[in-house]
Amino acid sequence: MIDEIAAIRLGVFLTILALMMGLESLFPARRLAKNPQTANMATRWLGNFGLLIIASVMARLLLPLGLAGFAVYTSQMQWGLLPAIDLPLWANIGISILLLDMLIYWQHRLFHRIPLLWRLHKVHHADRHVDSSTALRFHPLEIIISIGIKALAIVVIGVPAEAVVLFEILLNGFAIFNHANIRLPLRIEKAARYLLVTQALHRIHHSQIMAESNTNFGFSIIWWDRLFGTYTRAASKADDKIDIGLSDYPDVKQNAWLTGLLWLPFTGKK
Repeated sequence: MIDEIAAIRLGVFLTILALMMGLESLFPARRLAKNPQTANMATRWLGNFGLLIIASVMARLLLPLGLAGFAVYTSQMQWGLLPAIDLPLWANIGISILLLDMLIYWQHRLFHRIPLLWRLHKVHHADRHVDSSTALRFHPLEIIISIGIKALAIVVIGVPAEAVVLFEILLNGFAIFNHANIRLPLRIEKAARYLLVTQALHRIHHSQIMAESNTNFGFSIIWWDRLFGTYTRAASKADDKIDIGLSDYPDVKQNAWLTGLLWLPFTGKK
């Protein structure tokens, strides 16, 4: 059962990634800047995909059955608030996905707010170009902390395994979608941003201007940013002119090479 779930997740992940990368190659919103601070695509992909592989191996060693397997166990033990309320499964799934999505929003804000966590999260923001591969670019230690936070939420809320699987698929899919280097048609963009985190909204989050970077924290729905006052409609520059990345890390060996990315949180810069 767990292996089947993993196969489904991987299949959906690869399908969305291939689709977004294909659209990026055909209809790029922004061209890769040609300057000494921006690595070529091959170097970026090696670093970003390398982080994903290392993080996946570490997560597998830490939690061999994954969060879904952990949720199966907690459900059998009847841990958490939802089992105590005894709602129908469909209601538990809906409530769980909504609460988990809000949790990820606040987790994201904390990773920007707390200096120790920001040291890890800045690996993601140091990328000088945003595309589908940026969605995979998280330091392995950040992934481990995130797994711990979600595991705690599963215990406290009593999240059923079905909700965990759906949420992880949605989270990964939307992360690839809103990091993709594409631009939705204007009419679709205007309508979509009432519900979703679009590519244009998320590029604001990757701005070098911290007042802009500290907004639009959502990964899927934009409601949390609107509700909690962190929504920014437009950056100070046009979408194709936003300065992406962290100005403190102009060296390609730090902001793109795999070894530099792994070591980046432990440098002296905060």
